[in-house]
Amino acid sequence: MAGTTTVDIESQQAELDAHHDGPGNRPVLRARFEHNGSPRYMLYTIKRLGLDHEHGFHLDVELVSDELEGGVETVEAKLQEGDADLIDIDYISTARERAEGAPIVAVHPYGRTVGGLVAPTDSPIEKLTDLRNRRVGVVRRLDKNWILVRAACRNRHGFDPDDEATPVESGSKVELTRMLRDSEVDAILQFWPIVPEITETGDYREVLPMSRLVQDLSGTDRKLPISTFLTSETYLSENPEAVRGFKGAYRDAVDRLTIDDDLWEVIGERLMYENDPSVVRAVRDGWRDMVVADWDEETIAGMNRLFDHLLDVAGPDALGVDHIPDGLFRLEV
Repeated sequence: MAGTTTVDIESQQAELDAHHDGPGNRPVLRARFEHNGSPRYMLYTIKRLGLDHEHGFHLDVELVSDELEGGVETVEAKLQEGDADLIDIDYISTARERAEGAPIVAVHPYGRTVGGLVAPTDSPIEKLTDLRNRRVGVVRRLDKNWILVRAACRNRHGFDPDDEATPVESGSKVELTRMLRDSEVDAILQFWPIVPEITETGDYREVLPMSRLVQDLSGTDRKLPISTFLTSETYLSENPEAVRGFKGAYRDAVDRLTIDDDLWEVIGERLMYENDPSVVRAVRDGWRDMVVADWDEETIAGMNRLFDHLLDVAGPDALGVDHIPDGLFRLEV
């Protein structure tokens, strides 16, 4: 079972801090990311290889809780409160927060960061229609995975699991896994890097990856980023060179992580809660399939099409927003 203690978080932070030297005269970019989120692999690579200084900025990485603060994830709260300059969340949540007045902008894609539907190995749940009358664990009801499931069920199967199943909010990914292990729910929608940690034991299986629903609902084979890197309007205005530097460092890190299996072994040893080689390989391959190195106008058009489809199928109540606000995506910085 993956570790979940404060020591584990501190150990990961110590690995990052080992590569935190002084910023010198470089602009500082305060990155605040969840301790069990997949961006930490990329952030560690940037720091380990010194890609931030190579690209003219200083990346200050701090790992934080994945719990909710006032209805939003911890990383969102830190950005909106001025305690962070860089986070990642899904673009539906970004649109929702910006529409409500948060001065945040998406400056680069991250990837197809959706999860998977996980159930016990002996569960009768085999497909989405089997969710009727089941208790389904979700981090929160506005989570992108639950929205995708609702949209797919309404579009393909003629029912809304928000009405015909029982979504149970956990408040965090760690608590979500516990709920499944303690049989408090019949299945969960868990974030993709944690799925191998659960399923490699043999007690649980992935019923359906949410990435399949993304491609089905978008009607395109082009891999669409669901999560993006965000900063504030103020930081972008005052430090455009730091944001440009991050984009360059990110692309270099993606290139390295795409081909360097040895680096993934180091990441598995130092950053993963479950260091089983099969889990490390599964996370590595999943990361490579998920990540998006760059974007263009066609990418943005695809993201808008997916949003419109989800809005049409699930409605504004499910999404929490009825439009993508102007100025959300910034291709050029």
